Amino acid sequence: MSTASAAPAGGSGRSPRRIGPFEVPAIGLGCMNLSHAYGVAPEPEAAEKLLLSALDQGVTLFDTAALYGFGANESLVGRVLSGHRDRIVLASKCGMTGVDGRRVIDGRPETVRRTADEALARLRTDVIDLYYLHRIDRQVPVEESVGAMAGLVEAGKVRALGLSEASAATLRRAHAVHPIAALQNEYSLWSRNPEQGTLAAARELGVALVAFSPLARGFLTATPPDLDGLPAGDIRRGMPRFGADHYPANLLLRRELARLAEDAGVTLAQLALAWVLSRGPHVLAIPGTRSTAHLTENLSTLDRTVPAETLEAAGRILNATTVRGPRYNDPTLAEIDTERCGAAG
Repeated sequence: MSTASAAPAGGSGRSPRRIGPFEVPAIGLGCMNLSHAYGVAPEPEAAEKLLLSALDQGVTLFDTAALYGFGANESLVGRVLSGHRDRIVLASKCGMTGVDGRRVIDGRPETVRRTADEALARLRTDVIDLYYLHRIDRQVPVEESVGAMAGLVEAGKVRALGLSEASAATLRRAHAVHPIAALQNEYSLWSRNPEQGTLAAARELGVALVAFSPLARGFLTATPPDLDGLPAGDIRRGMPRFGADHYPANLLLRRELARLAEDAGVTLAQLALAWVLSRGPHVLAIPGTRSTAHLTENLSTLDRTVPAETLEAAGRILNATTVRGPRYNDPTLAEIDTERCGAAG
């Protein structure tokens, strides 16, 4: 399914996109993997270099969360970027944190308020531009969690609110309590869940759809993850699409995409990002990376032209029907509020 005639490119690619009161480039930076989830975190000096390179290359949207590194990522972002606060749109998240070494989903109002104060201290700022509810706590009505977040706006601690991994129905409930500026859901060629409702609902409500993992957790890059080389703590070890039962078939699809990208004169990552950004003018992407070269490659997508027929072909090759395996394992899928994409989750 195509929703645009061409990927953002040339002059249009550098046009800003809106998140609530903010205008930012269509590609921001997801900061998670500088502290969390994908193997061993880089040394502080390397992480600092990456963040400053992003700033120098025009990134203004920086995305972190209390969960990432159990506070370490917010501390990193705060230490490196607090001196450039007036140049960035700073996004973080509450509602999922580390407690005694474990990941805990907790959307209770008192937890939301406490987490915000902790985040402000770590980020070395007096206000967070965009504050997301990281996960929907099934034990707490979303109206209560968002109500507490609205109180943070009234107190001047937060400027705009967002949700993450939420369905269209939940987005509408939350939006009725307080305007939601952004919905951050996984969206890529192989994760099409937003097409089940949130892509359209966000457009209708004037909400930005911020795509996390637009490069399919490194799968749609020049060097896909090597299963045997993944460190023990890498979250992809528990994701079925990277498992031995499904990964070989997915790699065959990736090869087709790589040939398509080469024929179009772009890299595979640029094709994947261009596809995401073509889904609508309200869609942004926040790929993460530890490499300044990959950062430059990702950002240069905004200066590339990808023909509509190439984007459409990419969508036919890799989609919710052709991908093998669900995006999460069963216990994690049970925690997620987003719509499912058939058998693929």
